[in-house]
Amino acid sequence: MIAPMARITFVAFALLTASWPATVHAQDVPGIEICTVEKTMERRTSCLQSNVDFLMKTITKLSGDHQRRVDAANRQIDGLKAAVASLEKLVEEQKKAIEDVKKAAPPAKDAAPAAKKDAAPAAKEGAK
Repeated sequence: MIAPMARITFVAFALLTASWPATVHAQDVPGIEICTVEKTMERRTSCLQSNVDFLMKTITKLSGDHQRRVDAANRQIDGLKAAVASLEKLVEEQKKAIEDVKKAAPPAKDAAPAAKKDAAPAAKEGAK
């Protein structure tokens, strides 16, 4: 059963490909063309206009792409500015907290090293 079906498919494909025209026509791909090879003025003018149209479309496309990139960069800059502002606020809060801790700390800690300095010479004198 499978072999006759495959044979029919192959024959149908062969008939289809045989019925296609042997020549393939070139497509007009937009781009810059060399217009100096054209002999008649009408064809040269048409060629130049085609080049101008292609360049205008390209410029329009590229300007849109670049504008989107600039907008995305501006959004990113705004986000980074907000992050920097929040970090600056956090740093200021930390500085204030450190100052509050320094003010609240007992001054006895500062006096203890002075007492140790006084005790050290007395110990030296007692050893003599």
